[in-house]
Amino acid sequence: MVTHLSPRQASAKRLYEKLYCARGERENRIKAPPLDLFADRTRAHTMRANPLRLHFSSFAYVLMHALRRLGTEGTQFARAQCATLRLKPLPIAARVKVTARRIGLSFSPAYRYAKTFTRVLANVQAAPLWNRSG
Repeated sequence: MVTHLSPRQASAKRLYEKLYCARGERENRIKAPPLDLFADRTRAHTMRANPLRLHFSSFAYVLMHALRRLGTEGTQFARAQCATLRLKPLPIAARVKVTARRIGLSFSPAYRYAKTFTRVLANVQAAPLWNRSG
């Protein structure tokens, strides 16, 4: 790595871990919508459909980012990319039982992320609906 900083200003380890790796992480986040959420699929027959598909994909990315930021804290998916969230904990098979007072989920015994899903759901329910500071 080439830098204009002197060894006294920053050690090689710190530069690599804090700057270089962070840059790679940002690049991976930029690549997420086209690769993981199919934002590059704009092959519809009408001109109106392509921007609509891009809007849906962008909205899906915002939801997935919010889910990762708010819901996965304290789980194995706290730093997961959109594709990992989409492919691992989200595809569930559960029986939904609706009563007058609550909604119950019964997971399949084969679903290995049931505890993680319950934790994510609790985290999302505990998160504030909006940022009150801004």
